[in-house]
Amino acid sequence: MTKRQMTTILGFALLLSACSNQTEPSQTIRLPMGYIPSVQYAPFYVAVERGYFAEVGIELEFDYSFETDGVALVGAGELPFAVVSGEQVLLARAQGLPVVFVAAWYQDYPVAVVAKAESGIQDAADLEGKRIGLPGLFGANYIGLRAILNAAGVAEENVTLDSIGFNQVAALAADQVEAASVYLTNEPLQLEALGYEVNVIRVADYVNLAANGLLTNEQTIAEDPDLVRAFVGAFMRGVADTIADPDAAYEISKGYVEDLDEADEAVQKQVLALSIELWQAERLGEAQPAAWENMQAVLLNMDLISVPLDLNAAYTNEFLP
Repeated sequence: MTKRQMTTILGFALLLSACSNQTEPSQTIRLPMGYIPSVQYAPFYVAVERGYFAEVGIELEFDYSFETDGVALVGAGELPFAVVSGEQVLLARAQGLPVVFVAAWYQDYPVAVVAKAESGIQDAADLEGKRIGLPGLFGANYIGLRAILNAAGVAEENVTLDSIGFNQVAALAADQVEAASVYLTNEPLQLEALGYEVNVIRVADYVNLAANGLLTNEQTIAEDPDLVRAFVGAFMRGVADTIADPDAAYEISKGYVEDLDEADEAVQKQVLALSIELWQAERLGEAQPAAWENMQAVLLNMDLISVPLDLNAAYTNEFLP
């Protein structure tokens, strides 16, 4: 073998080695988030910024559309993933959509009922006879409120539900309603920042329900389980990093949440800290069977589903790191 031949072979080998060490060609995945850009999505921003999704060949595109839109698109096989709340999974499966919950981001259901302290409303039983504001008779705010009322033995007909859109803070401040169903990490903090003393009634203090996490579908699991495992793994790295260093996660979030650098930093960091409390678990991302059983019981009680579903088909922990 000549020196030129050996040089050519060595060069070809080095080229192959370089190619094999490159990141997989990326695929763009649009992810419905269910809410506006927020510091609460810090784990996603961290995972993107630190290249965790890129390492597994994923370029993430955030879609801040309604949660129900994400469920429909994933259920129809038009998108592989969405961020949704637990009740949406069971409601979708009851309608024949083959969706599957693959990572429990929140371990505690993030909905609560908030009232001014001066109202005297301190627990769920005090809600009887009261006017309660909520975005509408849909979604996690409604499910969480019904769960609290049910746990306290208060029938829905014994309260007045006022559909006020996402204006809970203004409605409470103006005494348009006496209480409001809210996300624990949002409206109560906003009200306190405005100088109001509030009482907060957490759903999680009354019942353990399946909360927010990642949704995919049966087709994606069957045809590309490695994609599901890679997506879940990258996201869980973002969650772990955010828990470990909230300040760094907050700084990263400024690049994804418009005007975050101009917002009240103390309030926004409190939002993130409270969110982190809801994510904590011995094993991040693990779905709890009892939470899913309780969620199904609430939906059956509300007549939102008519028959029990196969919960083993609705969620899985097999794709967790």
